[in-house]
Amino acid sequence: MKGRDWKEYDELNVNMGPQHPSTHGVLRLLLKTDGEIVKEAIPHIGYLHRSIEKIAEKISYTQFIPYTDRLDYLAAMNNNLAYTLTVEKLMGIEVPERAQYIRVIMAELNRIASHLVAIGTFGLDLGVVTPFFYAFREREYILDLFEMCCGARLTYNYMRIGGVANDLPPGFMDRLKDFLDYFVPRVEEYNQLMSFNKIFIERTAGIGVLPADVAKNYGVTGPNLRGSGVKWDLRKNLPYCIYPRFEFNIPVGTGMVGKVGDSWDRYWVRVQEMLESVKIIRQAMEQIPGGDIRAKLPRLIKPPVGEVFFRAENPRGELGFYIISDGSPSPYRLKIRAPSFCNLSVFEEISRDWMIADLVAILGSLDIVLGEIDR
Repeated sequence: MKGRDWKEYDELNVNMGPQHPSTHGVLRLLLKTDGEIVKEAIPHIGYLHRSIEKIAEKISYTQFIPYTDRLDYLAAMNNNLAYTLTVEKLMGIEVPERAQYIRVIMAELNRIASHLVAIGTFGLDLGVVTPFFYAFREREYILDLFEMCCGARLTYNYMRIGGVANDLPPGFMDRLKDFLDYFVPRVEEYNQLMSFNKIFIERTAGIGVLPADVAKNYGVTGPNLRGSGVKWDLRKNLPYCIYPRFEFNIPVGTGMVGKVGDSWDRYWVRVQEMLESVKIIRQAMEQIPGGDIRAKLPRLIKPPVGEVFFRAENPRGELGFYIISDGSPSPYRLKIRAPSFCNLSVFEEISRDWMIADLVAILGSLDIVLGEIDR
């Protein structure tokens, strides 16, 4: 056809999701491609929006705890903890020692369970099937422990303002010790099957490199930030609960098989963090005292007039709650700083000029959960 500029047709727009298994939820990626090369990848979110922040203004402080379970539903204990710590900071509540130790044990168990899902689904995205089943096998042991404590296996509603809902049941510590003894050797299985698998390395090493300065500018936190070589972990740098009492390391990406900050480094940090969580849990088991599990508080929580911000180190990064109190039983305003939201924001930056197949690796390495992105 005379006069037509065929360059107009070099670029093709492709929708990846929102119904796509490797987008880890209802995420839509608008890909602008030149053949197999992605020139731009724009995330479109909002398919899972539930107005959780607005709901918080209509219910009591205690009633909001189950809603935090449904943010990052793979780390519900950690969400419970971050929220209750925020309210306790606003009210100046002192949590009993035993409850502090129980909280840390639960938070670190949930960190392991969350990372197991992260590395298992990451492998599945790239065609490594067996570790996916292994990871979920180990996670079931943790869910059994949670079920012993609160009767639930996904959304727990276990933390309370001032402590925890129930004390550890009889036999819990023995089963926890058995799990830790069983779990540590399993990590070596993952390394043999996946971490140092030649094909897995070729799919992830040097792919989706996230430089440290870019990560900081986008507000990336958690394993994704540490994967870029930045040694920042709130449990060490801005400690809360009783984390200063425990000895543990902060794994960071070193470019062991590729480049610092690549998809493999982000994966590797999570593998190492599971072992560090085991260290913390073992120390907490040795040190845990007896006593009360909850501070004595009125049935209806009414914080003083004021505002507070608190952030905690969740499996996906820094989860923050900002609360404005007007002295009533409900928050005047509650704002959630979701780590997955900030982590996803950098995706467009690090996905340019990679192939479509590589986007699956890059997105999987970020380990997002749409429940807390959309809220």
